Amino acid sequence: MSANWLSETEQTAWRNFVTTMPDLDAAFEADVATHGITMGDYTVLVFLSEADDHRLRMCDLAASLRLSPSGLTRRLDGMVKAGWVERSACSADRRVMYAHLTDVGMAKMKAAAPDHVESVRRHFLEPLGPEGVQQLSKLFGRIRQHLHQTQPA
Repeated sequence: MSANWLSETEQTAWRNFVTTMPDLDAAFEADVATHGITMGDYTVLVFLSEADDHRLRMCDLAASLRLSPSGLTRRLDGMVKAGWVERSACSADRRVMYAHLTDVGMAKMKAAAPDHVESVRRHFLEPLGPEGVQQLSKLFGRIRQHLHQTQPA
C-alpha cells in the first residue's frame, strides 16, 4: 500500500501545529508558574471549581483530564499536600472516591486566573485576531466532532 503523502501546504500546516504547541504550552506554564502552580494543577482546580459542590468522582476527573487513575493520583498528591484539594470517600459506595476543591485551592485558582486569561489573550487570541479566533473555533469544532464520531463508544 502506497502512502498518501502530505502536500507541501498540508505538511506546513501540520508542522506549524506540532512545533507551536510545545511553545504555547511553555508560555502558559510560565505565566501561571509565578503563582507556584503548573498548568496541570490549574486545570484540575478549574474542573473542580466548575463542578457541583466543587467535587468530582476521581474516575470522572481522570477521564476529563485524559489521565490514568494512577496519573491522577500522582497529580493530586502534591495538591492534597498543599491543601488545594481533598480526597474523600463516597458514603453510599466505598469504591467511589471524590476530589474536592478546598477554599485554599479556590483562592489559588482565583489568584492565577487573571494571569492565565491574560496569557491566553496575549499568546493565543491576539495573534489570531477576532476573525482568526472565529475560524479556529470552527475548525477545531470540526476536528472534535470528527474525532467523537470516529472513536469507538
